[in-house]
Amino acid sequence: MKAAVWVRVIGLALLLALLAGCKTGPVRRVSEPAARIQQLTVKADGSWSVDLRIENFSSIPMQFDRLDLQLKLGEENAGQLQAQPALSIGPESADVVTLALKPAGGARIAIADALAGGRSVNYSLAGDIAATPSEAKQRTFQIERSSALSPAPGLPGVMR
Repeated sequence: MKAAVWVRVIGLALLLALLAGCKTGPVRRVSEPAARIQQLTVKADGSWSVDLRIENFSSIPMQFDRLDLQLKLGEENAGQLQAQPALSIGPESADVVTLALKPAGGARIAIADALAGGRSVNYSLAGDIAATPSEAKQRTFQIERSSALSPAPGLPGVMR
């Protein structure tokens, strides 16, 4: 009879452990987003169109409410990328927002030189992005990114 009691106790313990595992559901992880330039297009008037790729590495959707990023080309300040995109990006996904920028003179020359010479140019983004995870309060994330842009073959005035 003692064996039957132990079997019931062990069975009950396994059942409770199984139910406890179901209670929590999927993990809701909020990770820092990232931003990078997907494409920079020099317009005829000298202004730029900047396609900024925003990446949500979280396991839940995020609403990207505001961004304020300083763009540098090499050591030249190009300008401030600011927007309130109100862009909802799903879990572990990305989307693109297009921003207009009137670049500083040194940055304009750096891009013109890179395009004319068919060379790449290093860039960096630094600043913050405010985002709201689903069913949570808004958070501000610090962004620092360094990469390079190269002329897009067959597309005059386009760096990728």
